[in-house]
Amino acid sequence: MNCPKCSAPNAAGATVCTSCGAAISPAVGAGTSRPHVPEFAKDIVTPGLIARVKNIILSPMTEWPVIDGEASTPRDIYVQYVAPLAAIGAIAGFIGRSIIGVSVPFTGLTFRTPFVSGLTTALVMYALAFLSVFVVSLIIDALAPTFGGQKDSLRALKVAAYSYTPAWIAAVFQILPSLGIIGLIGSLYGIYLFYLGLPVLMRCPKDKAVGYTAVVFVCVIGISLVIGEVVARMMYGSMLG
Repeated sequence: MNCPKCSAPNAAGATVCTSCGAAISPAVGAGTSRPHVPEFAKDIVTPGLIARVKNIILSPMTEWPVIDGEASTPRDIYVQYVAPLAAIGAIAGFIGRSIIGVSVPFTGLTFRTPFVSGLTTALVMYALAFLSVFVVSLIIDALAPTFGGQKDSLRALKVAAYSYTPAWIAAVFQILPSLGIIGLIGSLYGIYLFYLGLPVLMRCPKDKAVGYTAVVFVCVIGISLVIGEVVARMMYGSMLG
């Protein structure tokens, strides 16, 4: 049985491709019907998502070469990976700000963002996650020759998207605003993933990966400050209102 996505051979009856992780639909026998699956679900709910998250976090040194060899497209990365993971922080942040609330130290007061404002903030944060990945990938690609690497927009997008993984996972703690600092730990680990991924995907010398990482990280800090300012104005403006 060949994978419908990468055409790699798989054992009979296999449901997940051992090469690329794509779902393999079993053959439909007599008297059976294939259940209808909406097209958007086919794109977003992928069996390889959990495996990719686990592998990139726990074994990045072996996972980056796998990512480098995948014939994915920008749409695959945004729809199948960025979309579900970026939603974690947006949803958790909405619950934390609009339902649980943000406690003000030493006052006993708890502020909650109004439902509509909280929902708007969550949607904006979700959209900014896509924009952040896109902008960071442009920076990675543009700086590649400076650090002895090779320009390639697709590989730069892979580095950006998969390096954000621990930050997106840690964003679940935004459901309790007091634990939001844990998201910082996820971001720091993302820098390490980024450092490991640059030599593999952008073909830069390992001795230049530190400088490459540092320059891009400074740019990421600037992007994060802009995003934080936008979210803060929306959230605290609605609270004061």
